[in-house]
Amino acid sequence: MEALKQLKTAIILLLIFTLLTGLIYPALVTSIAQLFFPFQANGSLIKYHNKLIGSELIGQSFTNTGYFWGRPSATTPFPYNAENSSGSNLGPTNPDFLSAIKTRVITLQKSDPHKQRSIPVDLVTTSGSGLDPEISPFAALYQVSRIAKARGIPEQKILLLIQHLTKNRYLGILGEPRLNVLQLNLALDNL
Repeated sequence: MEALKQLKTAIILLLIFTLLTGLIYPALVTSIAQLFFPFQANGSLIKYHNKLIGSELIGQSFTNTGYFWGRPSATTPFPYNAENSSGSNLGPTNPDFLSAIKTRVITLQKSDPHKQRSIPVDLVTTSGSGLDPEISPFAALYQVSRIAKARGIPEQKILLLIQHLTKNRYLGILGEPRLNVLQLNLALDNL
């Protein structure tokens, strides 16, 4: 008899907590998010001429010399594959890691052979998720001369764009200054 009483109590508690944590809580949080943060709650999607082109949260592969290039992605079978988010998990002394870095450095040097500045680390290393949509201001500045040549526009216009779109640290102390590559490239197209 005692076992049946305990089983009944356990089943009732299971149903109550399933209802609370599986239905009521998610519905409440979703409702609050939709009410106060609809853009973020729906994936921070970016539209251009009423056409969905991406998200602020997931990077995209840009290879054209007239665009800013984002941080490399380690996802497979293609870059920035949101269904297969992962880093390379290769350590700094791993020969495959060093080879990948060398290949990326060569690609950047070939794209702008007269550039003498040091290459920012975020242009040659992947992020932990492989989906990073942002680059540092240094990575953006490194690419200015290549983009200006490819588009036939003054570097000053691109520098002003970078200055305008740079997101600063949260509350002035958290994180690092950064730029969203998709938004930067959209702004380039609108120059």
